[in-house]
Amino acid sequence: MTDAAKANPEPAAPAIAPKTPPQDGDGPGRILLVPYPKIVFLYPTLLMSILAAIYLNFSRNPLDPANKMAVVVNVIFLAVFALNLVVLAFDFPRATSLTLFFFLAAIVLGFVLLFTVKPHLMPVLTHWLGAFHPLADATFYWSFFAILGAIYLAALATVRFDYWEVRPNELLHHHGFLSNLERFSAPNLRIEKEINDVFEYLLLRSGRLILQPSDERRAIILENVPFIGRKEELITRMLGSLQVEVRQDSR
Repeated sequence: MTDAAKANPEPAAPAIAPKTPPQDGDGPGRILLVPYPKIVFLYPTLLMSILAAIYLNFSRNPLDPANKMAVVVNVIFLAVFALNLVVLAFDFPRATSLTLFFFLAAIVLGFVLLFTVKPHLMPVLTHWLGAFHPLADATFYWSFFAILGAIYLAALATVRFDYWEVRPNELLHHHGFLSNLERFSAPNLRIEKEINDVFEYLLLRSGRLILQPSDERRAIILENVPFIGRKEELITRMLGSLQVEVRQDSR
């Protein structure tokens, strides 16, 4: 071998090495799946309570029935709270259920407006509606906000001790205060997405995610996973594509 050949050896063939999966926003090479309790859907009531507390805190005579704005604020709070309870109590799996709900709500609202404009149509009902003056002061709403907010924060804290993590080669279940860990095989992982409640999907883009590892007989069901469409898309992209990078041999 000549001196020139020794000085300039031919480069070795490139080696194929696995490439780290693209970052998905949850972390480098991982996707977090956190099932939340139903109470997270009460955030509209939580927000409405603090808005009512702030308004009534600066309102004069909030317990006076003559204070029309105070009555309106209380009625709006009760309406939001009632709708939130309906979301928790019932499932609206299809758009037809959602359409029926809004249709009934429109009928009720139409009757209320009709009796308000023309009270002589049904004097008894009009008299009852006229005597309906739900009133509460700022102290009530601050207390309500504090209680519901504390439960809300406690629920958000507990989910940090029970969540799932999807990686390119494995599915991890973190649970317990001592960080117990279960491992499942991620390749050939089957994923199913279900939207069982239209309202819950509108509130947090949440739904049910069903994971079926190839080496497990039972399916893993995760309820109330926020932004479920985005999560399902990221998992499919991570596990459904093979990415490689070219690395020069260091020899």
